[in-house]
Amino acid sequence: MVSTGLIVDQVITGLSIGSRLFLVAIGLSLIFGVLDVLNFAHGVLYAIGAYVAIVVVNSAVGNFWVGVVLAAVVVALIGVFIEAGFIRRIYDRDHLDQLLLTFAFVLILEDVIRFVFGSGTRVVNPPALLRFDIALGAGFSIPSYRAFVILMSLIVMAGLFAVLRTTNIGRIVRATASDRDMARLLGINVPRLYTGVFLVGAALAGIGGALAAPQQAVTPGLGNQVIINAFVVVVIGGLGSFTGAFVGAYLIGLMIALGSLVIAGAGQLFPFVAMILVLLFKPQGLFGGVEA
Repeated sequence: MVSTGLIVDQVITGLSIGSRLFLVAIGLSLIFGVLDVLNFAHGVLYAIGAYVAIVVVNSAVGNFWVGVVLAAVVVALIGVFIEAGFIRRIYDRDHLDQLLLTFAFVLILEDVIRFVFGSGTRVVNPPALLRFDIALGAGFSIPSYRAFVILMSLIVMAGLFAVLRTTNIGRIVRATASDRDMARLLGINVPRLYTGVFLVGAALAGIGGALAAPQQAVTPGLGNQVIINAFVVVVIGGLGSFTGAFVGAYLIGLMIALGSLVIAGAGQLFPFVAMILVLLFKPQGLFGGVEA
């Protein structure tokens, strides 16, 4: 019989997994929702963010928070290079061409990571400020760094909603996502806007990777592992839906963690079963068709 304590521990683990998944899936949803581009390279950008953070922590700088900022900047610049130099040329083509192009960058960047850092596993400790447990009562606790990452996912979600709903740039982004040609006729510089959105999406991937580095082993194949789960998130939640990315990420995190209690070692099975059911009975996703 499964104890209450084990269930609570797995729920906490599931929320932690969900927060990490959200930080990568939200950038994927943002790029698809505005640019209508399936960016398969998003996972490897996440991995680069993790490596940048590790390099900074292990360097003379030795500061994790500087690593997070540099991860966002470096990955954002790589994202701009990919979008402005390559993806911009295929906006009017179908999603298969986009997937093939971005998958090529997955192979290239993964080999670059392997060449620079080797094939071994890299680990990094959480910042000293967050190396304690937060008591939840009844004998339960949560590591403070896990709680911080969960909080960050909530802040990112709230921040994106606030920008898109209450600012002029948010209104322009939503208008362009609804009708690119009309936005162009109204004088909006659509290519520049798309580059800016891709920059933000890539920066979110970099931040997500940097924040995830203390919670999981970092290898050159990390991007492939992450992008599969991220696509499961956006399929279940609804492509382009921020609410769907948020709910989907936490649902999948809980499925992975609690599913292993049902079938030992098979927690990853349940999200894919859920994705199949969604594709069969609600192919637009749980929040597909709902704005944001």
